[in-house]
Amino acid sequence: MRFSEALIPTLREAPKDAEALSHRLMVKSGMIRRLSSGLYSYLPLGWRSMLKVVDIVRSEMNKQGAQELIMPAIHPEELWAKTGRIDVLGEDMIKFKNRAGKNMVLGPTHEEVITHLIAQEVQSHKQLPIIAYQIQTKFRDELRPRFGIIRTCEFIMKDAYSFNPSWESLDESYQKMYRAYCNIFQRCSIEYLAVEADPGIMGGDISHEFMAPSEYGEDRVVNCPNCGRSLSCDLAGRREPEHRDSPKTNKEIKEVHTPGSSSVEAVSKKLNIKPDRLLKTIIYKYDGGFVAAIVKGESEVNEAKLRKYLKCSELRMATADEIKIVTGSEVGFSGPLGLDIKIVADFEIRGAIDCVAGANKTDYHLVNVAEGRDFQADVFIDLRYLKDGDLCLSCGEKVRIQNAVEIGHIFKLGTRYSKPLGAVFTDEKGQRQDIIMGCYGIGINRIIATFIEQHNDDKGIIWTPALAPYLVAIIATNIDDEKIRERSVQIYDFLRNKGIDVILDDRPIRAGSKFNDLDLIGVPYQIIIGSKFIDSNQFELKTRDRKKILILSDNSEILKNIK
Repeated sequence: MRFSEALIPTLREAPKDAEALSHRLMVKSGMIRRLSSGLYSYLPLGWRSMLKVVDIVRSEMNKQGAQELIMPAIHPEELWAKTGRIDVLGEDMIKFKNRAGKNMVLGPTHEEVITHLIAQEVQSHKQLPIIAYQIQTKFRDELRPRFGIIRTCEFIMKDAYSFNPSWESLDESYQKMYRAYCNIFQRCSIEYLAVEADPGIMGGDISHEFMAPSEYGEDRVVNCPNCGRSLSCDLAGRREPEHRDSPKTNKEIKEVHTPGSSSVEAVSKKLNIKPDRLLKTIIYKYDGGFVAAIVKGESEVNEAKLRKYLKCSELRMATADEIKIVTGSEVGFSGPLGLDIKIVADFEIRGAIDCVAGANKTDYHLVNVAEGRDFQADVFIDLRYLKDGDLCLSCGEKVRIQNAVEIGHIFKLGTRYSKPLGAVFTDEKGQRQDIIMGCYGIGINRIIATFIEQHNDDKGIIWTPALAPYLVAIIATNIDDEKIRERSVQIYDFLRNKGIDVILDDRPIRAGSKFNDLDLIGVPYQIIIGSKFIDSNQFELKTRDRKKILILSDNSEILKNIK
């Protein structure tokens, strides 16, 4: 490709709304352009790198015996209703009616569709196990798209599914996918952690997340420097602090007027207190009714822990109407006093005094609340997300919290989807059994963004050969000089004939601008054709990271020095 003919609109400045470093660099280097919130076009440079990732993913999946297929992006809503996930995904799911009046959805994932397909095609244990995968666009109506292509409404995903006759067979498929994922991220030069995780809305028992440390990551990983264990914050537990006798208080409980103060921040400011004095009371709906979860004001309820304690299949925050029925108040004024539902509180709430809680009365809070005197929790559990300094559940040492981007997730689903969708097989004894399933997802977009987060300098991106949109860039410092132009074109044609991805910067602009653009784009190898060496038929070869700078004279020497 000649730069003069390419669609590579580089910018000197990134847009003001670009928060993450990868977002800024992808926009500046001309890889992506924003269409709307959470929607991006991939320009030729961005798409070339995406295809490099796809090739690696496809290669490693095929090595493990997985078979590629493609499924519809539009699904009948009735299929999702059979598994109950139509309500679980809620407003994240994009729904519409087709012209026949049938309710349809844009697929956020494909467990239902692939299970429906296998249910029709597989009858015998002799046809199992199967691992099938696709690389396709997914759709989710994200409430808050962020960080460029890290969190979008439309994204490219590799999703795979295993269908097994037994749990032992599932273990084998799961390990194959685990190996494939490790190989993929290593080939993509991604620093990652494989952490035990909560299956969440996917269902099932066991899952692992592949997390890439990043300051812009919306996920958090718990690391214990002492025992070396890494866990997703959704799953990580902490040791219960030693129980001490609670201090006594003589302060009487009082009702105070807090008009419009429905958030922790607003109440703290209104009453001039620290957030940790607030009893944050969240009302949830689950398949056993309603439950109140209580944590300190600066903490967040870990729904995975609450779900595990309740042993429920479905859990969601109560709606505004439901909260009014349960508490008698609007959202933001719920409290534990007088509730006629189960109360689950975090360890830290045990014996707490001089607290502030919602009065279950709109625009009112209670002060001087004491647990044990004014209300009693039904149970105290580890209910919140961990923080730096909490005690490791395994060894008791202090843990460290790290922000990360989830780039892959694998699950043991069991019969979560096969049972409601009728995916069964006949075993060796002629008995009908539910197929045992696993699912395995990788965010293709996120691999690109994560790589850039981890491989850059003050000049721009530093691509490795595996993902670079072009392996070699030829910079003709003065395209108007006949000798420079001819030598540049000659090397360009030579590399193209050798099957090398090469771009020739033949633009009639100053050399400094070319160097800046190619450093920003991050092509691994730069060949510089300039007046300094042209009379001796030499040229300069340097790597983007500046670790190698050579003066060469023969084209074949180029091939020896690029990977």
